[in-house]
Amino acid sequence: MAALGWLTPRRRSATARSVLAGEASAEAARRTALDDAREASDADHEDPGKPGGSGKHEPDFPVLGDDRAAAFFDLDNTVMQGAALFHFGRGLYKRKFFETRDLARFAWQQAWFRLAGVEDPEHMQEARDSALSIVKGHRVAELQSIGEEIYDEYMAERIWPGTRALAQAHLDAGQRVWLVTAAPVEIAQVIARRLGLTGALGTVAESVDGVYTGKLVGEPLHGPAKAEAVRALTAAEGLDLSRCAAYSDSHNDIPMLSLVGHPYAINPDAKLRRHARELDWRLRDYRTGRKAAKVGIPAAAGVGAVAGGTAAAIALHRRRR
Repeated sequence: MAALGWLTPRRRSATARSVLAGEASAEAARRTALDDAREASDADHEDPGKPGGSGKHEPDFPVLGDDRAAAFFDLDNTVMQGAALFHFGRGLYKRKFFETRDLARFAWQQAWFRLAGVEDPEHMQEARDSALSIVKGHRVAELQSIGEEIYDEYMAERIWPGTRALAQAHLDAGQRVWLVTAAPVEIAQVIARRLGLTGALGTVAESVDGVYTGKLVGEPLHGPAKAEAVRALTAAEGLDLSRCAAYSDSHNDIPMLSLVGHPYAINPDAKLRRHARELDWRLRDYRTGRKAAKVGIPAAAGVGAVAGGTAAAIALHRRRR
């Protein structure tokens, strides 16, 4: 896949695969947002309206009517409790896409990654190959339809109200709001649409004639690739990064957070908390109802326990049947 022509050439610190993943995700996000806009126009803008003023705002931010500003939200543990890819895996397991041992292995990979807080190339490659082998040969439309069902079953009740209010504040100010996640872009788009957001940047899996090939375009949208996706999208949309905001729980997203003029640490892990305090970034923690300065609950531990516990419970249930 060639580099997208609307990007201005520049010297990049990310790998070529990160750049490719970011550009592909940005292009997919823009294409979906345009399609959604056309559908809204065809419906004569029959919008019942959105309630405003429900979130905790900074007094002067977001700026009302600033159409060169946008907000970018990480998904896992920032907008939603737990990992979207794991919840999606649970839904596919329920529909017999794979067996119990596969779910248990996937849950372990998720737990290890969140607890260790570092990227192990072998673990990342194994998780990537497992996910791609599951969807290979299936139609994109099929996964999109299943994603709608899985959102209702496992994800809707796990949205953090506090982060949702922050996103709504940007929408109420007339700004665009995008999810940015390593989850498959088709799933990310379902979540964004259900939350009333502009769109989503996610990992792009290759498809030919609407069927997944089992390969990725570039690499998973993680770490530096997220920053590349945000950079590509803002360039294409004519946005000003210094006026944009980004929100994440993970130190892995520091490249993305560092791009914008308004970075926020949401439910931060220990490394991101330290980094945010050093740079005087704003913090929010919705895990206990207390302010970030007063809490120290590691998000990784909670996610790992949920993932591992869920897999074990499902496996036990299967054995007892």
